[in-house]
Amino acid sequence: MIREPIVAGQFYPDRKEDLENLIQSCFNHNLGPGSDSIESTEKVLGIVCPHAGYIYSGPTACHSYKAISSQNPELAIIIGPNHFGVGKDAATMIDAQWKTPLGMVQVDSDSAKQIAEISEFIEIDEYSHSQDHSLEVQIPMLQGILSNEFQILPIILRAQDMKAAMDVGNAVYEIAKKKNAIIIASSDFTHYEENSFAHQQDKSLIEPILDLDVDRFYQVLYEKRVTACGYGAMASAMIACKKLGARKGELLSYATSGDVSGDTESVVGYGSIKFV
Repeated sequence: MIREPIVAGQFYPDRKEDLENLIQSCFNHNLGPGSDSIESTEKVLGIVCPHAGYIYSGPTACHSYKAISSQNPELAIIIGPNHFGVGKDAATMIDAQWKTPLGMVQVDSDSAKQIAEISEFIEIDEYSHSQDHSLEVQIPMLQGILSNEFQILPIILRAQDMKAAMDVGNAVYEIAKKKNAIIIASSDFTHYEENSFAHQQDKSLIEPILDLDVDRFYQVLYEKRVTACGYGAMASAMIACKKLGARKGELLSYATSGDVSGDTESVVGYGSIKFV
């Protein structure tokens, strides 16, 4: 089965050359990390990445991708929220390739079958993946920065409460510990608030992420009513990365759509974080 792109031509260009050029310009944007290559021996176990249109969130996302650019993982485990609420509480898929303007990426069906057996929540269900952009927008970025062949393990979450995140995080750990894997949590932060308030809200939620403190993370999320869309994905990644040996998260970049566009009345927050 080929999973056709849903948001090519909307969130990112649908022509290969245009897409490559836009990714390059996101790296070189004044909010981006620059395109000079890095050689790092630091093992990054996971990243948090935004998933909006590239012109808004791409420069921020590139910070996370630059941090893993010299790692050459064989498997990218991408976890994101199900914005449309279709399908299962948590779903992966098998016997599939994801198509982007940059080519095809194979799903690791063996890992998908294993994780569906390990997890109480994750089921194999193509339909859950049929409408959403949260995983899709990460794939061209990976194709753009990784020089090696890699496979993906897509996991989309309709259930994002702490019980689901614990289950998914522990299951992801069981897969990742056996592979040269990178875990990617796809999430935006505050939605449709005034710019300075968004910065303030997101700073509060990012603090427990950097401490890998999942209990405090959910506490802040609920108490402050932070409207981060992929909170379960971030919590799952925190749990898995901590079990893999991560000691902390590091904030690489934070910006809002208002910081990019200048329209600060109603913004969306974007953060790039690495777990090391």
